[in-house]
Amino acid sequence: MNRKRNLFVSLAAALLSGLLVYGVYMLQLRQVKFQETVSVVVPKQFVQAGERLTTDMLTVKQISKASYVSDMIFSVEEANGMEAVVPLGSDEPLLKWKMDRFRLLPSRTQSTFQIPRDYVLSVSNGIRAGDKVIVYLSGELAASTRLFAETVTVASVKSSGNVEIDDTTNPNLMSLANGDKEKMYASRRDANGMIDYINLNLSEAQWLQLDSLCKSGKSKVVIAYSSESLDIQTGVNDDARVVK
Repeated sequence: MNRKRNLFVSLAAALLSGLLVYGVYMLQLRQVKFQETVSVVVPKQFVQAGERLTTDMLTVKQISKASYVSDMIFSVEEANGMEAVVPLGSDEPLLKWKMDRFRLLPSRTQSTFQIPRDYVLSVSNGIRAGDKVIVYLSGELAASTRLFAETVTVASVKSSGNVEIDDTTNPNLMSLANGDKEKMYASRRDANGMIDYINLNLSEAQWLQLDSLCKSGKSKVVIAYSSESLDIQTGVNDDARVVK
């Protein structure tokens, strides 16, 4: 009986010893993994949404390799010139989806078209660069209808003096990226002028459709502000952007 008990105790002690050794090994392995670091780019100070990043605003920080995600940026030069889509915290590793170099430029399947004034029946005064708009067709020969099923991105809105329409002390794009609807409302109310020219990012097919319907003068477009403008992009654009 004592022999069986001693054998059981010995086996239990061996098992516990093995588990202890395994636990220590895993703990050491985890510690070594966390000691491995990678260099990522971080802002030196808080960056407001809408600000353009420069090299003097950025630095490199060592983080644990276990904390690294593939969307982080290694090179300061890669982030230089990017625009913050959302606010960036000090020492916060930069993620690609939080920045965009050409937010208002067309995608590879689009171009930026200035809509001729003769083609426009009306433009909502609250429209600003970066907004989404709905384009309607109004004419004498047919019932009014929505021209494009999808919303369209506004590249810019200009006054007769070629000045971008906005509240210079409270730009709409910064308020949008910060998700501050009160400031967005204020920026639209306190604009620096009236809209005379509007530029839209359209595909070739969209422009040809609009032009063919409006060039005779019998039909015109109504450009309306869309509530989709309030949506903040939280990921990298699917279409690569190019400088036109």
